[in-house]
Amino acid sequence: MKILFLTDNFPPEVNAPATRTYEHCKYWVTLGYEVIVLTCNPNFPHGKTYAGYKNKLYQEEFIDGVKVIRVWSYMTENKGFTKRILDYSSYALMAFFVGIFQKFDLIIATSPQFFTTWSAWGISKIKSKPWIFELRDIWPESLKTVGAMKHEKVLRFLEKIELGLYRDAEHVIVVTNAFKKNLISRGINKDKISVITNGANNKLFNIRPKDEYLLMELKLNNKFIVGYIGTHGMAHSLDFIVKSIAKVVDKEIHFLFIGDGAIKKEIVTLTNKLALENVTFLNPVVKEEVPRYLSICDVSLAPLKNRDNFKEVIPSKIFEASAMGKPTLLGVRGEAQNLLEKYNAGMCFLPEDTDDFLLKLTALKEKKNYLACQQGCVKLANDYDRGSLAKKMLVIIDKVVDYTLSTKKVKTSIN
Repeated sequence: MKILFLTDNFPPEVNAPATRTYEHCKYWVTLGYEVIVLTCNPNFPHGKTYAGYKNKLYQEEFIDGVKVIRVWSYMTENKGFTKRILDYSSYALMAFFVGIFQKFDLIIATSPQFFTTWSAWGISKIKSKPWIFELRDIWPESLKTVGAMKHEKVLRFLEKIELGLYRDAEHVIVVTNAFKKNLISRGINKDKISVITNGANNKLFNIRPKDEYLLMELKLNNKFIVGYIGTHGMAHSLDFIVKSIAKVVDKEIHFLFIGDGAIKKEIVTLTNKLALENVTFLNPVVKEEVPRYLSICDVSLAPLKNRDNFKEVIPSKIFEASAMGKPTLLGVRGEAQNLLEKYNAGMCFLPEDTDDFLLKLTALKEKKNYLACQQGCVKLANDYDRGSLAKKMLVIIDKVVDYTLSTKKVKTSIN
């Protein structure tokens, strides 16, 4: 079988969508499937192409057996609204025109950004092939939540398109049970929705000793390190975290921020303004280096803004940290909180509540609580291995293609 996968992000980018897509596709290739990933040139989050790449009209490469086609797109930094829409729509348009010339049996489009699904819809109509909508974040609802869009008429128009795409897709794969409930409540047939959560590559992320050389390099020996590794975006409430850090009195606790994003400069400026000495900022690292940096962390930090629709998400940081035996300090309510508490793989604080943040941080540092959470991490990581999840998704893909082929045969025999 040949699979065409549309995604705006792919390695060497290291954000969650890039990692999920790469690990799933790589696994499918090992089972004999042919996978074509149609993406743009790596530029997230600064809107500048990575070293070794140019923003060409069209180029091909192979990554671990996956054929990767990169197309031109308008590039901009991951902040602001108008320019990002131009970024997303330019990729979607190019993906559509290139996609219609590919040979495949099924299309998968991952969202956000959800313009990728527009391309998949168009390609599927021209090529008469089934397509799957992979839903990792509910757009345009999330745009409204973080204040990126405030025009109600535009939002309602986009929501109509969103619902139409769900209905048109042969299947919808969501990453949380809450997303499934959301879609069902809005009239989408529950039988066409499956949940494939995020997970961790347990071969890459595994329990190991702390990297002593890295600790010495960063001068963080004998510190209790709380690490945040990932996008410094509008949704992550890192300004709240920095303000709360100013009230941490335990001199052993140190915060390590690794990554970049729309508000990175803002929170660095805030840290300097508050004259905080217990914070270190580092630039993004490649995915293969993330375990090395996670190894020196005692706790993984995963906050989001205090918004109702974030109750439906599960930060992927939880899975990777758990695979390395690192409890998560979670600032998210809802499904993510339920998951963490089910396995006792960390502690949850009320989003954007400084007192509760400090309380849970102190409690998690206590040896008895910490060791218990480490045991919970092992159980969670075993249950959410990325390979098992990729296999589960492949079962759905096979069923969709088989159903489509059988339906075509019935129609042909009737005619």
